[in-house]
Amino acid sequence: MFKKILIANRGEIACRVAATARRMAIKTVAVYSDADVNAKHVSFCDEAIHIGGSAPKDSYLRWEKIIAAAKASGAEAIHPGYGFLSENEEFAQACLDAGLVFIGPPASAIKAMGLKAESKQLMEKAGVPLVPGYHGSDQSPALLQREADRIGYPVLIKASAGGGGKGMRAVDKSEDFAAALASCQREAINSFGNDKVLVEKYAQRPRHIEIQVFGDTLGNYVYLFERDCSVQRRHQKVLEEAPAPGMSQAMRQQMGEAAVAAARAVNYVGAGTVEFIVEQREGGAMNFFFMEMNTRLQVEHPVTEAITGLDLVEWQLRVASGEALPLKQEQLSIQGHAIEARICAESPDNNFLPATGTLHVYQKPSCATFERGTVRIDDGVREGDTISPFYDSMVAKLIVHGQTREEALARLDEALAQTRIVGLSTNVQFLRHVVRSPSFAQANLDTALIQREEALLFKQETIGLPLAAASAIAQTLLNEKAREGTDPFSRRDGWQTHGVTVRPFEFEFRGESAKAALTYRHDGTLQLQVGELSGPLVFSRGEQGIDIEFAGQRLTAAVFTQGEVDHVFAARGATQITAIDLLAHAGETQAEGGRLTAPMPGKVVSFAVKAGDKVSKGQPLAVMEAMKMEHTIAAPADGVVLELLYAPGDQVTEGSELLKIGA
Repeated sequence: MFKKILIANRGEIACRVAATARRMAIKTVAVYSDADVNAKHVSFCDEAIHIGGSAPKDSYLRWEKIIAAAKASGAEAIHPGYGFLSENEEFAQACLDAGLVFIGPPASAIKAMGLKAESKQLMEKAGVPLVPGYHGSDQSPALLQREADRIGYPVLIKASAGGGGKGMRAVDKSEDFAAALASCQREAINSFGNDKVLVEKYAQRPRHIEIQVFGDTLGNYVYLFERDCSVQRRHQKVLEEAPAPGMSQAMRQQMGEAAVAAARAVNYVGAGTVEFIVEQREGGAMNFFFMEMNTRLQVEHPVTEAITGLDLVEWQLRVASGEALPLKQEQLSIQGHAIEARICAESPDNNFLPATGTLHVYQKPSCATFERGTVRIDDGVREGDTISPFYDSMVAKLIVHGQTREEALARLDEALAQTRIVGLSTNVQFLRHVVRSPSFAQANLDTALIQREEALLFKQETIGLPLAAASAIAQTLLNEKAREGTDPFSRRDGWQTHGVTVRPFEFEFRGESAKAALTYRHDGTLQLQVGELSGPLVFSRGEQGIDIEFAGQRLTAAVFTQGEVDHVFAARGATQITAIDLLAHAGETQAEGGRLTAPMPGKVVSFAVKAGDKVSKGQPLAVMEAMKMEHTIAAPADGVVLELLYAPGDQVTEGSELLKIGA
């Protein structure tokens, strides 16, 4: 077994690999960029070596620097994690040439399976069913357009070297194909350095089911069952679970054996995932088609670990050191059900725009509340860390396990309720809405679930204005009480020698202004009015937060104040309410209109207009890139472009004015 390995990655996967290595008494070496100098994975490993600038192309994609770091540190092997160089055959071969073990498949297997088009041709020769499409080498836009028209819409354009939903576009009609192709190719170049694409028929009501496979250097292969990854946004996975609901034992075996055959065809070694599109037919019948093979460990591998009781990173290390697979196929079994939720820094209600900022509050669920099962958090951040625009938006992975799917669902919702993040937007509440939706709860799964349940998932408010305002006021009063002195004239509770005091409050809640009035009665009780609703306000500090009762409703809320914003977390959900300082905001006027600003920090990719152009509401104006994804900015109204304030390639901060539009 290795004595020391270098982990050529960052964030949660670097911490995940290091945790298993530590348990196996293997020393670890981290690498880090300028942006990651204080990152969790740097301190989590035994050693750390700086490898370059913040952008991946200046650090985590510079394999020559990584190999030099490994040799300088005395590491015997390199674990690539996932993403970055994990599926780069040149890197795998360079490790071998440098006398280092690449903890993954041989370069030949990565090359055979790494390009989607070539791998599909390989599977076609092997008789594996494929989705109708074009996988050829001629990449001229005109030919790709003709092939898409021949296949029939909707079609899916996919970067041949892609993964993680990047370089992928669904196209519903022929006239949209050219623009989607150009955007897909730009994103593919930025993420993978290769703009080759393939075009496939976009299956209706498809499920995304993948098989975990493992091979060793002795020719042994197993499959560790399946994962359902159908719940996706922008072709990126949101929730993953194992085993796949509704999967028959016969189909599980058929797909597993097909996945092993695919791995065996390329002499695969280590952990890999064979992904299938599963077509659902009337009556419950399902047909599967090969989609691609990911020649690495997957983000969602913890759900497989949960149902098998195995450590897949340990298997990777053992296989890479020359050992045989620890178990044979007949020794593997499924135990219970597991679900993983990807917690990301993004705004689901704003088209999932990525978010950056500081984790001022980062509270994880307490495992002590889950006596009958397990809750696991895989992350690479700590409270106080900054989420930068340079890398993926994922903050953490929340994994739960139960004896049944229903138990796992309940445990996941409770764990999400206990996950509290303040400082940037996240998808935690959106994930709770998905988990509670009828489609997901009843395992009515396909890749369009989020679009189908849109009315239930977006812009939902589980804590209304009355309780949000009551929570903010209770927090204010408790803070004031903690600061007050013993002199009755210094008290801030409205105490006076006679009569009552009415204290006004003003809030902004979900984009609307609201007023509240708190009456301090002479007997010490409080009367609160929020809008038309009025009643006694009773509250006290409890073990789980503030216990609040107002207008016949009760709530236990954890309230965190950041500036003027109170972040309210409760079992039923979470919300934000902004307290308006009436004196500070007196006399303010509304900001001037006609400005188009960057919705997030990132890079300006291109402008679709120039000064003097007339534009219509909804017309694309510019393309920005952040966290390795492209985002199109459209005109909010009809008008004329007055001025472009940046050039393509410029880096901009959130809120930067990109261009001016006039009437």
